[in-house]
Order: sequence, then structure tokens, then C-alpha cells
Amino acid sequence: MPNFCSGCPHNTSTVVPEGSRAMAGIGCHGMAMWIRPESTGTITHMGGEGMLWVGQSPFTAEKHVFVNIGDGTFFHSGSLALRQAVAAKSRITYKVLFNGYVSMTGGQPHDGDLSVQKVVDIARAEGVGRVVVVADDPSRYRDRPPPDGIPVRPRTELDDVQRELREFDGVSVLIYDQACATEMRRQRKKNPALDIPKRTWIHPEVCEGCGDCGVKSNCMSVEPLETELGRKRRINQSTCNKDFSCVQGFCPSFVTVHGGRLRRKARQAAEGGSALPDPTLPSVERGWNVVLAGIGGTGIVTVGAMLAQAAHLDGLRASVLDLTGMAQKYGAVMSHLRFLPAGATLPSSRLAAGEADAVIGCDLIVAAGQEALSKMAPGRTFAVVNSAVIPTGDFTRQPDWDPDAASLIERLRARTGGALHAVDAERIATALQGDSIATNMFLLGFAWQHGRVPVTLASLEKAIAQSGVDVAFNRSSFDWGRRMAVEPEAALSAAAGPQEGGATVIEFAPRKLHRLEDIVADRVRRLTAYQDAAYAERYRALVEKARLKDDALGAGGSLARAVARSYYKLLANKDEYEVARLFSTPEFRHQIEAQFDGDYRLHFPPRRLAARQARSAHRRVGRSANWARGCLRRCACCSTAGACVAPRSIPSAARRSASSPPGCSGSTRPMSPTSSTTREMRPRRLR
Repeated sequence: MPNFCSGCPHNTSTVVPEGSRAMAGIGCHGMAMWIRPESTGTITHMGGEGMLWVGQSPFTAEKHVFVNIGDGTFFHSGSLALRQAVAAKSRITYKVLFNGYVSMTGGQPHDGDLSVQKVVDIARAEGVGRVVVVADDPSRYRDRPPPDGIPVRPRTELDDVQRELREFDGVSVLIYDQACATEMRRQRKKNPALDIPKRTWIHPEVCEGCGDCGVKSNCMSVEPLETELGRKRRINQSTCNKDFSCVQGFCPSFVTVHGGRLRRKARQAAEGGSALPDPTLPSVERGWNVVLAGIGGTGIVTVGAMLAQAAHLDGLRASVLDLTGMAQKYGAVMSHLRFLPAGATLPSSRLAAGEADAVIGCDLIVAAGQEALSKMAPGRTFAVVNSAVIPTGDFTRQPDWDPDAASLIERLRARTGGALHAVDAERIATALQGDSIATNMFLLGFAWQHGRVPVTLASLEKAIAQSGVDVAFNRSSFDWGRRMAVEPEAALSAAAGPQEGGATVIEFAPRKLHRLEDIVADRVRRLTAYQDAAYAERYRALVEKARLKDDALGAGGSLARAVARSYYKLLANKDEYEVARLFSTPEFRHQIEAQFDGDYRLHFPPRRLAARQARSAHRRVGRSANWARGCLRRCACCSTAGACVAPRSIPSAARRSASSPPGCSGSTRPMSPTSSTTREMRPRRLR
């Protein structure tokens, strides 16, 4: 199901207060009808926004509604609806969602000159009683404030503003000013100076997987991360459009990274091993058909265009049919490609059932869907698919969403008669190139090296160069896909990166532990770091009792494993001191350094520290310790040493310990008289 793009302003602007409802219209915001069906519905044509309420309102006990209307629609004909609502003296609030573009159909500009100031002028001229501007960045209005009497409020106050307007007896207008995230992304690519040198990152050890960040942001870049301790969250740095609404949740796991850049560890694939052999290309005498399957915004259409151009350079006849639908909104995209000898007559551009000779599945869910499956046939179709599951919009509303990737892969395997390569392409390509957009070219290289794409390497490289966009990046991604097909160990080794202290910096393919011995060993290590060896031994002793009981009952280890996992959660209470310890471990530093490179700073999330941190805690990571990191280290040291630092004393203690090593132990200052009480309240100190 299509969804708002990552960082789309509609993720926030279409939310209404509890007890209210909104009417929809034409535009991207209309998708709120299936994203938030409990509060948004009743779509109408352009120019008719709110008119159904004008007729209904005298005959219902409901007093007020919100009406969503895009800025392009408002300029086109929506202002006429506003005029009629004023004339009818309806109690209604128009939310003019001003994102600056006609985004639903490709990001075109408005069909006329329109600005927030002009919307304000039109609303006042039509007799609107109250007008409020809500902006993601109110500072933009310092040099060009709206007309007198029109307040500009930050988007964090959107709920308060809406509650105020729904009590207004008359027509009101709320102008929500935030640029289209997709168009801003395109502008930043063209002009890097427009980029925001800031990113969000989630500490997986601190995250509890509650999903509040997804609820607050409805953002597709907040993705599931499966770990040994359960499902957590991660930010897909490749698709993040830097809206930062995900940090509005009350969560200590978020870190903001200021400056620096995403790390790209890989060298050119040609330097990563031996020379790659040239494959035998398939014959096109009887035609050769390829299906590309993926989701909108990831470059599926671009890859299809490159292949068609390469075929033209080789003197072949080729056709490409792009089935895009709502591609721009994370919808399914498929490209049908036909290759024939020069002079041959091209049949229908759309492939019939069972006609695909090769399928490149860049998205597992789309590739395993009925439309793509219908083009495959056992004994004919070769398929390579990305085995990573890219979340759909359902995940933002269902934290336990699980599409069962294994069954999807088996469905594809059965349909192709076993001619399937399931490759964790997104993870590998992102680790190699620093951007998941490399996945498509990586899979294309894999399929080409297997001899399933009928264009020559020289023509394909020329087509990549003629595209003029990220040429070196696309060439490198393609070459790494080729190497994955021939020397998978070399590609996996390059993706895993260097090793420090005997441990790989990136846990490339985390797998859940199943053996009781492995689970116990993992939890003992964690509890020892959490407090001490005696505390870990207490855990081990109870699990051993559970194992003996499991053997007596013949439970096959299920009881013992359940105790091993659950008892650890009971003992490892994640309070402020544990969060501080997790942020001060070498593993945290390694994880940050594995993903970010260059000169950057970290801003830590503790609410108690936020004010001071904003003023003085920003130092370059790896260059010098800042007081916030020193504070976290001191909290961690005191928690493991059996003494606590009173919150009131944190800043001074942190300042004195700014140069203390991460492995320090013991308390350097006596506790206040409440220290014993504090220790007793902490579950880890109980005996």
C-alpha cells in the first residue's frame, strides 16, 4: 500500500486532535484516508473541499471539521470553496498544506505564483475569521513576517493550534508550511549547499522497540532491526529526508550526528580481487525478456532506461514499459523490457504470462506479488532477488508487522523451479557503498555476470556514463554485484569492514541464538558488564535450575530458553545509569564510526542534560571528550561500582571526570543521605 514519503510534511500536517476528523481532497494528502482512516475520510473533487460539510453541518450534532487542501489545489479552485464556506457561515478549519509543489504527479511547480503570504491575503480578503501559520522552521519568517496579526507557530504546537481553531465559531485557516521532502531531496542532490549537516541515529542496545518514533513520524525511514534482544528500530540513512519528526518521541535511544558524512568502506571492486571473467551473454534471436521489480523512489525506472540505451548502443531493438502506479509514494514499480535483433518486429511492450527470461527483484514483496509471479515460468525464468524486506506503511502502525520473508522466497523458488538467487543485496550494497540506492545496480551486476542480461559491458558502461548521475557510484555498485556473483567471499569481506579487537565492526548478518549454551553465554557477558560477575552467576544458577526442570518435563529446551531470555530482561533493568553505560561503551563508538566518517559531533538525548548540552556539550567525536560524554561515563562507572551520583551533582562530577577513561571504577564523591534509598530502589542492587 502506498504511503507518504520519508519526511513528508503530510506525516505531521494531516494529524488532527483526538475527537476531531478531517475531510480529504485531491493530492498526496488524500492518502491519509487509508493511513489514518479513523480520522480522515470523505474525499471530494478539486474546488469542492468542505462543501459536503457546508450541507451537513445544520443537521448534525457535530460542531466542527478540518478540511485538508493542498496549495496547488487551493490556487487552482480551492479558494472558491473557501468563499462558499464563509458565505454559509460554517464552522470549519481549512488546513492549507503548503509544500511548494504539485507533488502527487511528479513535483511540478504551481500553475501560478503562490506564496504563504498570498494565501494569507486571499483568506483575509474572503472574510476568514482567523488565520494561523504553522511552520517546521519559523525562523524563515524573521525577515519576511506575514501580515500583522497573523501568528507563526512551530509545528511542535500543531495540536494546540488545532484545538484552539476548532473552538472558533466560524471559518478559520491553518497554513502548514513545510517543503515537499522528495523535492527537497532532489534540490540537495543538485546543490549540496542546501543539505542539512545533521542525521539521526538509534542506539539499538538502548532502543526497546516500542515503535513510538514510527507513530510520531509515520516515517518510512524508521525501519525494523532484528537483534538477539528482539526487534529494535534503525534509521535508514539512505532514504532519510531529514524531517526529524521521529525524535519527538520520548526516547533516550536517539542520537543526532552533526557534520561528517556516511562512511563508504569499499574500494573499487576491481581492486577487491582477481579480474572478473566475461560471461556468455544470452542470445536474442528469439527475443529475451527481463522484468525489473521494486518500489518507487529507488531507481527502477532509471535502471530500465539504462538497459534500453545499452541495447540501442549494441544495435539491438528494445522496448521498455514502466508500470509505475503510485511509484512516488512507495508504491510497486515494474519495468518490462524486451530485447530483439535489429530489424525484428517488437510485439507488445507488456510481457504476457510466463514470458520473463530474467527477473531482477529489487524488492522482495513486489517480486513475490502476483503480478510479478505471473511473468515467471519454471525452466525458463532466472530470478535474483533482494532478500531483505523493505518495510511498507503497515510497519509504522503495526510494530510487530512481519511479512514472513522466508515464505516469500519459497514462493519465488517454486515459481522459478529453483532458478532463484536470494541475495541480501540491500545490506551488502549499503555496507559497501554507504547508500541503499546502490542495491539496484548491485543486483543488475549480479544478473549480468550470470549471463542473464543481453547487453555488452562496454555499452552498459557507456549508458551509465550517459546518464550523467553518480556515474562512478553506479559503476562501482555494478562491479560489486558482478564480484558477488563470482567471488561472494571477497564481497562479503569488503562489506564487513575492518576488525578491531577481534570483533567485526559491523555485525553483517545478525542471527538469533537458538542453543541454550549460546544464549546463556551471551547474557552472562551482558550482565557482567551491566553489574558484575556475581550478578551474572545469579542468572546462570537460575537458568541451570530451569534446564534441569526442562529435562525432567521433556520440554525439549523450550522452557529453559524462555527462562534464559526472560530472566535476563528482569535483571537488566534499563534505567538512566544503564543507558549511560551503553552510551559510554567502546561498542557504541565502533557502531558510530562504522557508519559515519569525517568531522562530526554527537548530541545526546537525556532530557535532564538537554539544556546544558545545547549550550556547551558539542565537541568533535574522537578529538576531545565533552562534558556530556564524561557525565555518561561517570554515571556508568558509579552504577557498576555500587554507588550513585545524585542528579543534582552530575554536571560538576562530569566536569571533573572529563578526562577519565571509559573503564574507570569507583565513586569519586560521597552520596547524599538519599544514596542508600536510591540503591535499594534499583533492581540491580537487590539480593
